Amino acid sequence: MESKNKKLINSAHLIYILKGVLIGAIAGVVVGTFRWSIEKSLGLWQQVYRSAHSQPWYLVGVLAILLVIGVVIGKLVTQQPHISGSGIPEIEGQLAGQFKFKWWSILWRKFVTGILAIGSGLFLGREGPSIQLGGAVGQGVAELTNESERGGRVLIASGAAAGLSAAFNAPIAGTLFILEEVYHNFSPLVWMGALSASITADVVSMNVFGLETVLHVGPVPGLPLRYYWHLLLLGVVLGLLGYFYQRVLLKSSVWYQKILGRIPRAFHGVFPLLLLPIVGYFFTDVLGGGNGIIINMAQVQPLIGALALLLVVRFVFSMVSYGSGLPGGIFLPILTLGAVIGMLYGAVMVKLNLLPEQYLVDLLVMAMAGYFAGIGKAPFTAILLVTEMVGSLQHLVPLALTSLVAYIVVDLLGGAPIYESLLGRMTVDQKLHVISGKNDQVELPVFDDSRFVGQQVRDINWPENTLLIGVRRGEKTAIPNGETLIRPGDTLIVLVDSNFSAHVREQLKKLNQPINNRAE
Repeated sequence: MESKNKKLINSAHLIYILKGVLIGAIAGVVVGTFRWSIEKSLGLWQQVYRSAHSQPWYLVGVLAILLVIGVVIGKLVTQQPHISGSGIPEIEGQLAGQFKFKWWSILWRKFVTGILAIGSGLFLGREGPSIQLGGAVGQGVAELTNESERGGRVLIASGAAAGLSAAFNAPIAGTLFILEEVYHNFSPLVWMGALSASITADVVSMNVFGLETVLHVGPVPGLPLRYYWHLLLLGVVLGLLGYFYQRVLLKSSVWYQKILGRIPRAFHGVFPLLLLPIVGYFFTDVLGGGNGIIINMAQVQPLIGALALLLVVRFVFSMVSYGSGLPGGIFLPILTLGAVIGMLYGAVMVKLNLLPEQYLVDLLVMAMAGYFAGIGKAPFTAILLVTEMVGSLQHLVPLALTSLVAYIVVDLLGGAPIYESLLGRMTVDQKLHVISGKNDQVELPVFDDSRFVGQQVRDINWPENTLLIGVRRGEKTAIPNGETLIRPGDTLIVLVDSNFSAHVREQLKKLNQPINNRAE
């Protein structure tokens, strides 16, 4: 009997590996075409902006074209709102069973709008859309082969991993990102399917873009142990700035709603597109996701003032770009900001004679991993992603040290994984639509012996037709996320549909019972 079960398990593994290869091949073609189109489009726009220096009237035509692009994207986003943003929260929600999408509706619209938005030069990354495109391919294969619900999730995860792999030529990081940050599941079926899809997509992508790594910064000398204290200090700086990035990014869409509240959300992208000619005219070489900036900084070390200006421009316009809801990711922009922070820190230390100039490129590489580890709270993915993208295996320990310090700093400040926070915001909006216009607020005091004490919000089985909207702690009321830890003395503020008010109040009362009453 055991032998028969083993054969069934092994055959299931083989089937998902083969399906992963199929998904990887298709996703490699789709995402490879997507990536190539963005690169060609960005190059064309940069050429136009350079020509505008001698022919300023070109900018009039640029504005007209960008306005049309904004309207086209707005129309497509209106038809399918879930193509806005990076797409990673949507994939995470799908794998958690919170969302169901029509894969073809997502696939073609995300492909077109992603090229239009990212290829225009906005500070958006291709990796999030690539993950969503890959996930849509995986869902399509699952539906066409009549997969079970569980098998469908495995294939969506495989496609998502393949999408990231094809976008960055990073198959190991693509697999780990899906397991660590998106699916939160390390079962053999998942990682076998994801890895086979990632490797296949990488092979397809390399046939188009060659064997050179995406962030080929040249030789990176080993950082001597006597300079490792820089990694600790740099990690703290990255953690602080990473937490600031999280807070501003999560507020950016709220600011858009306040400023452009009368304009439909789908058309907010027109605003950054109309600002883009100003950025493109004065900062032509820094347009796009930013991989070219990283490579150039490693070859030509900029001045401190230039780095500070670049940091401000990249940060501000990244928020303007992503906060609008345009289709595009934050993955590559985060790595670019991390690289700029690392170079700026290093340039200051060189100026103070605390670091030899030859090790600046080390800090650039370490800072990319640290910044992403802090913001995404996915340190293993950060370490492997930067390792694969740079093409060097000699710096795992300093990468890990920087990433760990940045992660701890963000954690101590109360920062949550950025993609989980974005997903949480989406599901809050969804629940608010479910709860009727007539609702009540219930306030639950948490005593020392309450079952809630010591639990994270995500670990509590909240009743249907409820939404936790606040945690009052002392005089302050905070908006909770999945990682919020409930403490004695807290007051939980829960929004309850008035149609189910009595029943839900009773359920909440039972959940909040003292621990010694649990058996009852």
